[in-house]
Amino acid sequence: MSEIISKYTSLLKQYQENFNELKTKSARVSFGRLVLVLAAIFLTYKAVTAESLILGLLALFTIVSFFVLVKYYGRLSFQKKIAKALVEINQNEINFLENGDLPFPVGQAFINPAHPYSFDLDFFGHKSLFHALNRTETYLGSQTLAERLQSVNSKAEILRNQAAIQELTKELAWRQDISSLGKVNEDSADIYNNLILWSRSETKLQTKLVQVASYVMPAVFISLFIYNLIFHAGWGNYLVMLFVLNLGVIGQQLKAIKKEFSVSRKIDLTLKNYSLILQKIEEQNFTSEKLLELKARLSEKGISASEQIKKLSRLFNQLDNVLDPFGASLFNGFLLYHVHVFRNFSKWKRQHAKDISVWLEVMAEFEALSSLSNFSHNNPSFAFPEINDDHEISFEALGHPLLSSKQRVTSDISFVKEKFIILTGSNMSGKSTFLRSLGVNMVLGGIGAPVCAENANIHPMPVFVSMRVSDSLNDNESFFFAEVKRLKEVMDAAQQKISFVLLDEILRGTNSDDKRTGTVEVIKKIISMNAIGAIATHDLKVCDTTADYPHQLTNKCFEVEIVNNELYFDYQLREGVCKNKSATFLMKKMGVI
Repeated sequence: MSEIISKYTSLLKQYQENFNELKTKSARVSFGRLVLVLAAIFLTYKAVTAESLILGLLALFTIVSFFVLVKYYGRLSFQKKIAKALVEINQNEINFLENGDLPFPVGQAFINPAHPYSFDLDFFGHKSLFHALNRTETYLGSQTLAERLQSVNSKAEILRNQAAIQELTKELAWRQDISSLGKVNEDSADIYNNLILWSRSETKLQTKLVQVASYVMPAVFISLFIYNLIFHAGWGNYLVMLFVLNLGVIGQQLKAIKKEFSVSRKIDLTLKNYSLILQKIEEQNFTSEKLLELKARLSEKGISASEQIKKLSRLFNQLDNVLDPFGASLFNGFLLYHVHVFRNFSKWKRQHAKDISVWLEVMAEFEALSSLSNFSHNNPSFAFPEINDDHEISFEALGHPLLSSKQRVTSDISFVKEKFIILTGSNMSGKSTFLRSLGVNMVLGGIGAPVCAENANIHPMPVFVSMRVSDSLNDNESFFFAEVKRLKEVMDAAQQKISFVLLDEILRGTNSDDKRTGTVEVIKKIISMNAIGAIATHDLKVCDTTADYPHQLTNKCFEVEIVNNELYFDYQLREGVCKNKSATFLMKKMGVI
């Protein structure tokens, strides 16, 4: 871990120095712009009063130099934003690894109590798995990562993902470049959804008359203007009429132009960032099958996705100028500027709008894979599991990935001989954490990510969990009914396909005899469906069921000891049924009884 932190520290120092240099350079360029403005004003005044051609040329030179510096300053500002983002990225990783800080999006919007496992296993929300994994910066990237964490892949896709994640794990600088580009401009659900809606909407085409007028009328205006300037023909009134007529043409197109801005104001900035991210993907050399396939989707039609998105960004920027009354009036009165821009814009939309969703999906997939690669990079001891077709599952030194290596206690577990575990132990002994460790790592392994274990061999399968059930006042449900309904969902799903099932202290809403009988019957039904997994219970009598099904069931436990009048938990998984009890001791110690 210290080597990883040292790498981030080295990068932080490098990017901080770069940021400081860019900050200094920006300040100098900003001062230079001010000097040139003042010089241009002074030289222009002197050139006019002294009627000096040399001073006039100097004034023109300073004005041109000013605009050159303005453009250069814009580039510096963007580079400074990128450098600042890279500083933040590395500082966040250091804080996360050293202090457990989680300055990342929590995925609150993805919390779904009805999902087969994500709610019970704390996949979303504060200090969740998503909170620790997520390094996406775009809206669609976060959506894609969330979807991956709530699905299971085929063996072939898992192996493709493993190879892609392992390749990207080594590309730390490249991954951070992608993240920094996503950080510097706003992205949101509204921006993405509106962009997709825009790409699927129809754009009103210009009539032939407008297309002809867009070329003829500016040509006539410029010709008359030059002729009048040279020969002093006194045709000013005609020029004014043509100017007004041009504005009339643009007015006829204005409604259609403004309609395109339903997508978002300043969308050009977001699109520019998208194009830069896509460019990074296009320029990178990959070797793994999945990454090569994703990259190929950016040039399926023989065009560059990044170039086309950049072009769309420029077109949106040019159309945005129509909302500036003064500038738009001048450009359109003289040249019908926005008629030409809108024609190019409409042409782009007809040719490429349908490709936008594909290109952005590729970008999002890279972000999701990059997040999982970052997880792999930060945890080099985590193993990429072997994948089998025999419904066998085994982990060596299994732990929960969200626990630090100092806190984590690991266990070896195998579901090769006996497929289902009855787990006992007192409260706080580690049962629930162990169940969550099993569930989280089965899901991670099932999407191609590394698992918190030294070695693992799994058969990817659907995961179903019942650990956290609550009553619902809105649905008029009791706790017991909600729990039974959840169990039915698990059973129905497991009946369709061999599944990995985790149950924690079920049927808490009924009396002890009913609970014991019900729990035993649930276990019998689960093993009859060949489900794999574990059930935690406090009822030691339930463990007697293993005697009737010795080849399918096994008992395991967590023990607690009393050492120096204190409860001691070692969190070690043991064979058999737990023997020690802690509830009475703890209540006496705390003065409850």
